[in-house]
Formats: sequence, C-alpha cells, structure tokens
Amino acid sequence: MRRIRIPRVLKINWIENLSISVVFNNGESRVIDFDLLLKDLNVKPDSPESILYETKALANAKVSEQTLSWDNVEQYISLRNGEKKRVPYEIGADVLFSYSKPEESNPSKGIGQTIRSSRLRSGMSQSELALASGTSRTYISKIENNRSDVELDTLRKIVETGLGKKLEIKIIEP
Repeated sequence: MRRIRIPRVLKINWIENLSISVVFNNGESRVIDFDLLLKDLNVKPDSPESILYETKALANAKVSEQTLSWDNVEQYISLRNGEKKRVPYEIGADVLFSYSKPEESNPSKGIGQTIRSSRLRSGMSQSELALASGTSRTYISKIENNRSDVELDTLRKIVETGLGKKLEIKIIEP
C-alpha cells in the first residue's frame, strides 16, 4: 500500500508583492502567486480575507501547523456553546502547493556559468574537461547550460581534477 504524502510548509523564504516563496516538506522551494490564488478562491472585496490583496497585510504571513496563516485577517468560528472565537486565517498546504511553481535555483545557474568561464579561461573544450574529470561531454554541456543538477562529488571531480582548481563551499548567514 502506497502512502500519500500531503504537502506541508516548513519555512517562508521571502515575501515580495503578492508572491510568497516557501519550502515544502519535499525539499522544494516554491513560489505561490496569491493574486491568482485569491481570485480562484473567489475572494470578494467585502470578505475579511480580501485584505491579503494588500502587500503589507500579505507580508504578515507566518508558518503555523505546517501551513501559512495570518493573524491580521479577522475570522471567527462558532463553538458548540454558541460563543464565537477568533482564529487565524489559514490556507491549506495542499492548496498552496497546487498554486505554486518551483522557484528557480540561482546557485545552480551560477555553478554552470562558473564552470564554463573557468573551462574557457583554461583553454579547454568540453570534451577535454569531460575526459580529465571522468565524465561525459554531454553531461558537462548540461551542467554549463543549467539543464542538469550536479552532485557534490561530481562537482568536486570537475573542478579539482578536471580544471585543476580548488572547490570551496560556504554557508552564509542571511
């Protein structure tokens, strides 16, 4: 029996205009277009969640219970005893995932361009670099043109063995 994996939001990367980039539990960073999402959810101008069309209000998003929530949107639920309780406005992570698109990964684009520049400065062809690093010319081409992700071990072989350079990786605090 195959388990169904339900998407969950782990972290907010950034919020810009009416878009929010989040990390889902599958490891992907994805961008959610809230202009499209709110229109498709038929959010009316007089409804409490219409405030999310304002960039300042949307920027109050936070991760709660593995989805996005907004304390600034007035929403109430009725309790069994008849009382009304204010709760944060939430949109299910599955809905957020369906309205999201994979975020382009800038670091991998930089890697391909860096390898190409270094190879050209060294006066090597793709075939020569592939032979020196133990991979194929096709794979070198895919990496340089950002059509393939590169594993760390392979990147190390290409840079250190093929190009004769030193590979240094840094983690920079925001």
